[in-house]
Amino acid sequence: MVKELPLREELPESATWDLSTIFASDEAWQDAYDELAERLNTADFFATSATESGTSLYNALQYGLGLMRDLEKLYVYASMKSDQDTANGFYQGLSNKAETIAAKVSAAIAFFDPTVLSLSAEQLAAFFAAEPRLNDYQHYFDDILTQKGHVLPENEEKLLAAAGDVFGASERAFGMLDNADIQFDAVENDEGELETLSDGVYSRLLESVNPDVRRNAFKTFYASYMALDNTFASLIGSHVKGHNYLAQVHHFDSARQAALAANNVPEIVYDTLVAEVNKALPLLHRYMNLRKRLLKLSELHSYDLYTPILGEPDYEIDYPRAQAEALKALAPLGEDYLAIVQKAFDNRWIDVIENKGKRSGAYSGGSYDTNPFILLNWVDNLNNLSTLVHEMGHSVHSYLTRTSQPYQYGDYPIFLAEIASTTNENLLTDYLLRTITDKKLKAYVLNQYLDGVKGTLFRQTQFAEFEQWMHETDASGTPLTAEVLNEAYGELNQRYYGPALTVDEEIAHEWERIPHFYYNFYVFQYSTGFAAATALADKILHGGQTAVDAYKEYLKAGASAFPIDVMKKAGVDMTKPDYLRETFNVFEQRLNEFEQLVNELGLE
Repeated sequence: MVKELPLREELPESATWDLSTIFASDEAWQDAYDELAERLNTADFFATSATESGTSLYNALQYGLGLMRDLEKLYVYASMKSDQDTANGFYQGLSNKAETIAAKVSAAIAFFDPTVLSLSAEQLAAFFAAEPRLNDYQHYFDDILTQKGHVLPENEEKLLAAAGDVFGASERAFGMLDNADIQFDAVENDEGELETLSDGVYSRLLESVNPDVRRNAFKTFYASYMALDNTFASLIGSHVKGHNYLAQVHHFDSARQAALAANNVPEIVYDTLVAEVNKALPLLHRYMNLRKRLLKLSELHSYDLYTPILGEPDYEIDYPRAQAEALKALAPLGEDYLAIVQKAFDNRWIDVIENKGKRSGAYSGGSYDTNPFILLNWVDNLNNLSTLVHEMGHSVHSYLTRTSQPYQYGDYPIFLAEIASTTNENLLTDYLLRTITDKKLKAYVLNQYLDGVKGTLFRQTQFAEFEQWMHETDASGTPLTAEVLNEAYGELNQRYYGPALTVDEEIAHEWERIPHFYYNFYVFQYSTGFAAATALADKILHGGQTAVDAYKEYLKAGASAFPIDVMKKAGVDMTKPDYLRETFNVFEQRLNEFEQLVNELGLE
């Protein structure tokens, strides 16, 4: 008998999130939607009157923030209702309506930043003096003013905005080619059956314990990309040219400077990351050597980097026990932190069970005026315990930000988003290593952490280094041909993974399938966030109450200060190398411990 997923209506209510706390009914959502749509009609009034006085500027600001605040509630309810059952046409319709009105809200409030930037320093100071209520928004205005000197006259900005689809054409074409049009052949899986490759199938087969399965999947998969070498080179080359052009016309020194300025992140953060990771590459090389020995391979290939060294752990944990373990793992953060976690458990902030049609994966969502909800698809294993703790990090971060800050500062920038969640994962790892008595399970947890550093801190920095190289190469006038890209990526990959890795010609083409290269200097934040989280977890565990209190100030800060300043108050200066060196010290300590356990278990 085939086991079927339960239908949404068959789930116990206690295991589902309670979205009635956002809107009591779908009718209430529609009423709020209609009211928001009506308010859009007054956008022109606020746009034309904003510079008449300090009070007019304040009123225009309140208008825009009010629209965004109400939009977020509408969007969260509709999208989460759709996510809980993607086959439900009614809630798909609500989600589509929310996206449509979001675009209209964006257009309605687009006047505000250019209006502020059009004011002289003297005019703005006079408005603040005349309207004291503006003082509560000083940092909000400071953030807008960082764009000064990089915004073109209104007509020129309109022309560039109208060309947005043109600048995004390469990314869209890459998405269509990589997700829909590229064709893969079939290979034999572990059961000896022919299976047509896809991204998901390829990832699964790379984890096979059979090296022949891994090798055939790797070579067959990359053959499809290699056949489209020049097409992928043309797409990424055009995309990079677009970044460089927009940076130039907006008076930035480089595309990287322009991208980082959007989050007020100084370029030294990027340079320090790349420099420190390169210094630490001998640790990665040592780990690669260990992987080669444990897999008992005469040659370590790129397709051998994802197969589990120790197999699956003998660790089954149901959701109630996972809740209890999460509370124990997060105990170093204090009773006040645990009270919020318990509130999430008790008040149906979490949608736990997989049902038919439910969106896959996991996330933390919500808005300023809602609970921070969590979507899970629970399975009784260690990875799902880690996911629960990770998403809870996001949710408590959101809760503390929203309850500590006014709406204008009630969210946190993307640069800070993954730090709280990964800090929680680090606390869980420390808890498991302190409490697990089974040596093989302990070795598995250590290996999971080491693989996390390999896959995030090292690999994402490799991507960041290549992304910077592409933009600099294009800016110098050198065409980004397939040959140029392949040679540079192949050399970079070998430098990162070291002499233990046998060169496969296919890996030089890996850049062709990485969507992050179209995200405009986004990927480095995975690395900085991971390292900052490791350093913060270490401070929480060993720095006493002062370190815990400083960490909570970061959780409460939201957007009330620039992200680098928020992290400095938490105890991590991301313009300096210390936090990265602390992370590599933890990596080395756990690598030492892993090697010792491997010897004790006789696994080599």
